[in-house]
Amino acid sequence: MTARHVLITGGSRGIGRAAVESFAARGDRVSFCYRQASNAVDELVPRLQQYDQNVFHGRCDVSVASECQTFFRQAESTLGPVDVLVTSAGIVRDSPIALMPVEDWEGVIQTNLSGTFHFSRLAAFSMMKRRDTSTALVLVSSIVGSHGNRGQANYSASKGGVNALARTLSKELGPYNVRVNAVAPGFIDTEMTTEFDEATRQKAQESISLRRLGTAQDVVRLIEFLASDEASYITGQVVQVDGGLVM
Repeated sequence: MTARHVLITGGSRGIGRAAVESFAARGDRVSFCYRQASNAVDELVPRLQQYDQNVFHGRCDVSVASECQTFFRQAESTLGPVDVLVTSAGIVRDSPIALMPVEDWEGVIQTNLSGTFHFSRLAAFSMMKRRDTSTALVLVSSIVGSHGNRGQANYSASKGGVNALARTLSKELGPYNVRVNAVAPGFIDTEMTTEFDEATRQKAQESISLRRLGTAQDVVRLIEFLASDEASYITGQVVQVDGGLVM
């Protein structure tokens, strides 16, 4: 397969980080952004040195449209037109709705949903002009976007919006050969679940048919498939990867 330019948001940790390493190892040109520099970034970048001619990275707050535009333009200037977009940037700010601060609602919506919109809009404009059958958007959602979860009104709403965005963009961009799908992970063993205490982790595992939390790589395999030519007739789908948690 010809090397593609894969742009990944939220690429310094969790599913985004796993995607960065996996696409880079496949020989793709990879650009990735993160909200702020961190030890995770400092540790990741040296691991990618073997791909240094094919990797671009930088800080970007995805909730800020101007920062998204600046990063996107720099990435395309460095690595060429974006062929695949993976929107993995996301945050959680959990609490019951009656106690949820307005800033926690707005922060999650702006990062998870508006951030996905900002980069999808930029990628769509770039891809529509080319009508390349290898172009694809893979939006990272969550099973709570379809099924909800107590204490996560903001997160569930943001991911429900991502699902609707994926389906709508698939209809808008399909005539231009751009495929758009979403992946909806369940309980994945990343930084977001490290705060689980042992009892919560055990309860979560017992609710999953496969009796284990998923790994970031479990999700990345699906992302890679949906981004590949092997999924050339798949668009507008929200695909769960949850070990049988919700059926």
